[in-house]
Amino acid sequence: MTALSLSRVGPRTRRRPRAQPVEYNLLLTATLCLLAFGVVMVFSASSTTSLLGNSGDSAYYLKRTLLFGAGGLLVMRVLSLRGARLLRPLTPLLVATSFLLLLAVLVPGVGVSANGAQRWIGAGLFQVQPSEFAKLALVLYGAHLLATRPRMTRDIRTLMPYLSVVALACILMVAEPDLGTAIVVCLATGALLVAAGVKIRHLMLLAGAIGLVLLLAIVIEPYRMQRLTGFVHPSGDPGGAGFQAIQAKIALGSGGIFGVGLGQSLQKAFYLPEAHTDMIAAVVGEELGLVGISMLVGLFGLFGYAGLRTAQRARDRYGKLLAAGLTSLILIQGIVNLFAVLGLAPLTGVPLPFVSYGNSSLLVMLAATGLLLNIARGGQAATAARSGRGAARLRVVDGGRVRTRSGARPARGRSISRGAKSRDSRGRNRGARSAGARRRRRASG
Repeated sequence: MTALSLSRVGPRTRRRPRAQPVEYNLLLTATLCLLAFGVVMVFSASSTTSLLGNSGDSAYYLKRTLLFGAGGLLVMRVLSLRGARLLRPLTPLLVATSFLLLLAVLVPGVGVSANGAQRWIGAGLFQVQPSEFAKLALVLYGAHLLATRPRMTRDIRTLMPYLSVVALACILMVAEPDLGTAIVVCLATGALLVAAGVKIRHLMLLAGAIGLVLLLAIVIEPYRMQRLTGFVHPSGDPGGAGFQAIQAKIALGSGGIFGVGLGQSLQKAFYLPEAHTDMIAAVVGEELGLVGISMLVGLFGLFGYAGLRTAQRARDRYGKLLAAGLTSLILIQGIVNLFAVLGLAPLTGVPLPFVSYGNSSLLVMLAATGLLLNIARGGQAATAARSGRGAARLRVVDGGRVRTRSGARPARGRSISRGAKSRDSRGRNRGARSAGARRRRRASG
């Protein structure tokens, strides 16, 4: 007799390390390549300035970049394991802490001023920029709130709790002043709302309101107005508002296709302000040419593709929104920086992620990447677990032996017991005897 049944069969094997998904590998590869690219270019762009400056050490900025890069990689590794699960309950605390730091920066004697802006807190090697950490905290808060309350996306009024927090943070950033970071936060918030499913007409209303506020912030500050006029007509004031934009274009044009050679830039030493921070892309264009800029853009494109694929394949709404928000934050900051260097947008003072010198920015970008890696890994693990729970094999029970559908004999198959065989034979004999008795009664009648 042959019977069919469903069961999990097969020998018990030792668990092997599960291969990471493609998105995980692409994110990690793009991040490490951008980080290595940034270390080389920071040293190239800052060596002459450091040697001629107060430090007298051509590797001054390189050493600091390597130190904070190592710390950022450690943070990225820790967050890539269980970062999203650990940080989600701490999101309100992170937002409150970032607001306290933003307020502390504005206190005279507490905040550290440089280049006419009071954006830092701390002393010496341990100076941090609270607005960088506030960006990450706001994305975490938005993903948590929009995932917990999906009905918030129905109307502008229901979005006001989140928008009010973002608006307050942006006001504190503009007061430092740091308008560039506030713009990045607003654009990243808009991308997060798009991923959450907010209607287009509501987004257009928000964009109009933000545009009016931005125009007002530019008009009331003379130096911002000079930057805007320098962007529109840089040759009108080549020694003032248009100086940095003109020198960036000269650097890019001097590089041509293949560049003048690594370390051979002239603009970085005497003409290009902040060559190792905001304008590092101009140094890349001069020393490595169009090929170097194309490599840089390609790495960011690879990062964006892997990040958005991670958001698409995340296992829950929170993971989808967080991955979309973090990817948008990094890409938007990179686009704003590159557009300013290329003359396609006004100068904002926003560093290029992973590449520009900036300790706080580097730590925050690597922490955001660690969360993305954690989401990419969690989505793959969940998929594998779901497929493993539902897996079953068809087996054939034939003559007391168990065989799989392919015919191979499993190591731990179950056979038909002798008791089952005896019960089956007794049932057949009992049925035969009763049928014979009925025939005899009909014959005698």
